[in-house]
Amino acid sequence: MKNIYSEIVASKDKKLLAILLDPDKLSVEKTVDLITKINSSPATHIFVGGSTFDGNHLDELITIIKQNTILPVVLFPGNPTQISNKADGILFLTLLSGRNPDYLIEHQINAVPFLKKTNLEIISTGYILIESGSETAVQRVTKTQPIDRNNIEYVIQTAQAGELIGNKLIYLEAGSGAQLAVPLDMVRLVRENTTVPLIVGGGIRSQQEIKNAFEAGADMVVIGTAFENDAAFFENYQTH
Repeated sequence: MKNIYSEIVASKDKKLLAILLDPDKLSVEKTVDLITKINSSPATHIFVGGSTFDGNHLDELITIIKQNTILPVVLFPGNPTQISNKADGILFLTLLSGRNPDYLIEHQINAVPFLKKTNLEIISTGYILIESGSETAVQRVTKTQPIDRNNIEYVIQTAQAGELIGNKLIYLEAGSGAQLAVPLDMVRLVRENTTVPLIVGGGIRSQQEIKNAFEAGADMVVIGTAFENDAAFFENYQTH
């Protein structure tokens, strides 16, 4: 049953939390221990993907993840090689903040033959990279520039354009390991001026920052580096 998106939409009163796993940093041997930690955390979803991953051992990793959790496993691909039918769904990304045609349409076209062979739930996602104080892997790989973190009006327009195009989700991203998270005023105003679910990630390093993003209007918060670096990150976790 394909219901990841409908459950996100229906969870307006429940704050969703996704753990992003980068296969480049994840060995098959360590996967089970990591999933055990995730199962005991408040996570509601697992995202899998990375900017530079070449797709090697992806099927094996996701198979192990699926064997050890009941959480939905959603692909967060950096390119068409990061597609696996072992997952439950995929964020079908359009890099709305950039002007590199490869990430606006070319990679999406190249992904179609792979996607047509899968049963993945495909969720159209407008991906907006926000300037975060340092160059991120997304910038280097896509050869695009993020939107100035002070240009909130342009970010709002970009998110609204994504929604009008037909994106089912808007994803505001500061980038993996970002120095600065997405500004809370930006999250709040994008939430107020769009109607589709809003995901926020990148540069979030504490429980308080997760709470702040939720209070600003994020429907889902994504963390990766902070969880990877601290096994006790979710001790005494509270969303309210």
